[in-house]
Formats: sequence, C-alpha cells, structure tokens
Amino acid sequence: MSRVAAVVVAAGAGTRFGGAKQYAALGGRPLVEWSLSAFQGHARVDDIVLVLPQNAEKSRWTGRYSKILDVVPGGLRRQDSVRAGFDRLDAERTGLVLVHDGARPLVSMDLIDRVIEAAGKSGAAVPVVPAEDTLKEIEDRQVVRTIDRARIRRAQTPQGFAFAVLRQALASAEESSYTGTDEASLVERLGRPVAAVDGDPRNIKITTPLDLQSAEAILDANRPGI
Repeated sequence: MSRVAAVVVAAGAGTRFGGAKQYAALGGRPLVEWSLSAFQGHARVDDIVLVLPQNAEKSRWTGRYSKILDVVPGGLRRQDSVRAGFDRLDAERTGLVLVHDGARPLVSMDLIDRVIEAAGKSGAAVPVVPAEDTLKEIEDRQVVRTIDRARIRRAQTPQGFAFAVLRQALASAEESSYTGTDEASLVERLGRPVAAVDGDPRNIKITTPLDLQSAEAILDANRPGI
C-alpha cells in the first residue's frame, strides 16, 4: 500500500524575522512543532521528513515524533531543502508527498485532507486563498496596470504531489538550473495540471514578528471558552 509522506521544510535563516524563526515560541512551543504535531496526528500521513538548518540536533525530534523518518540539513535555496527532504523518502513505498512550510504553524487537519484528496486524483494540488488587496504591476516605479484579482489566488502549503510527478519536476528544475517560487510552479513548467483547493485564511506564514503576533491572536480566538 502506497504511503503518504510529509516533507516539513524549516531550514531558513529567518532574515526578515530577525533570527531562526522555526524555534521562535508560539503558544509556548517552538514554531516548527505545530506543523510536526499536525502531520504526526493526521491518520492519513505515514512518514515525516524534517528539514532543518545544518547541525540541528536530530534526536530532539526523532525521539518525540514517531513518524519522523529522518532530520536532514537544508540547502542554500528552499528548493534545495525540499530536494534534500524528498531524497530521503522511500521511492518504492511512497505514493503521495506533501511539502509544507514549517513557518505555517496553523495548518489544519481539514486542509491536509483536502490536499491529499485532490493530489490523489490529479497528481498535484495546491491550496489557495483569494487575493484581497488590489494588485498593481509596477515597472521602474510606475504603475503599468491593475491586475484583475478575481482570477488571482495566493498559494499556501501543504502542496501535494504524486511521488513520480514531484521527482520529475525537481529533476527537471535541477537540470535546467531553474528556481521556482514553490513546488507547484516546478510542476506547472512541465505542462502538468495542478488542482487548486480551498486554502485556509488562518494558515498564515510567519515571516516577521508581527506575523507571530497574528498567529498568537488566532490561537487565542480558537481556544475553548473564548
């Protein structure tokens, strides 16, 4: 039976955050633990590969999360870190791969379900949310045009892929020295369809300390009795 694996990428330096944000405290826990707990607790996820900065303490994580196959060091680019995690998966047993940004701590079980379902049917799926702001295309500090936001969506993670689809996309990008903004973009450039599923507005990415405050507010608002 094919397995579902999650590659949790948390190897960034956190330049805009001001430090290693994967270890920043959220609700009394390191940020990356929220993502790990979500995949650990999801019945349809079998394996986890955690990608952290060089010299991370491996036993700290493998001893606490039984689904973790390995903790591997990331690369220079996010794409390199995803490849490092992907290469640790069992090619014979893994059917679907979920790639998740460890800086999105509030991923829900329902969202993981939706991505697994869509990726299982189409081979590739990305969760998206509407773009709420008016979007402008800028050139030389001048507005070129206003983009119709009705057709624009903001991508989230986890993004889900059939193992063979992601393997081909990563290999093609590496051969062409192409850097994508996310894994879905690597699949798109192959001409393969990528299904869009409903994302979750609470599934925010922590980039700055202000984002961390927003995540704390979301947690507070969803605690029982509040």
